[in-house]
Amino acid sequence: MDINIRWLIRRDMPEVMAIEIGSFKPFWSEDDFIRCLRQRNCIGMVAEHDERIVGFMIYELHKNRLHVLNFAARSDLRRRGIGSQMMRKLVQKLSNQRRNRIMLEVRETNLPAQLFLRACGFNASLARGFYNTEDITDTEDAYVFKFNHIAAMA
Repeated sequence: MDINIRWLIRRDMPEVMAIEIGSFKPFWSEDDFIRCLRQRNCIGMVAEHDERIVGFMIYELHKNRLHVLNFAARSDLRRRGIGSQMMRKLVQKLSNQRRNRIMLEVRETNLPAQLFLRACGFNASLARGFYNTEDITDTEDAYVFKFNHIAAMA
């Protein structure tokens, strides 16, 4: 699928929210997106196809890494290369001198995301009790995925 990747802007929010709500439970609210994007180190990008938003990614810039906070493609268009193209764009932002790795957390129950990230060259480690569940007395484990630019270049 041929897509254009660009910065997320305010008028993209209705389509981004539709993707978010169709992808996650619990999902981020529009206020969560806005609060995050108002931070200096938080970046949003979207994937467009035929002038429609088909995917988005929110990530933070840190001293030596990029931390993906939220990432999804439209559920009816998954497995068509949208996520791979967005991830390649993010990998292009890495360098040996500064930010040399990407990290993100994925729920233990989100097998499609885990398989996608492994196919993109990420390695995972388990983080016990990372997510709170709807039952506040319980937690859910996560996998912390890391992509190391230096290792990928070797």
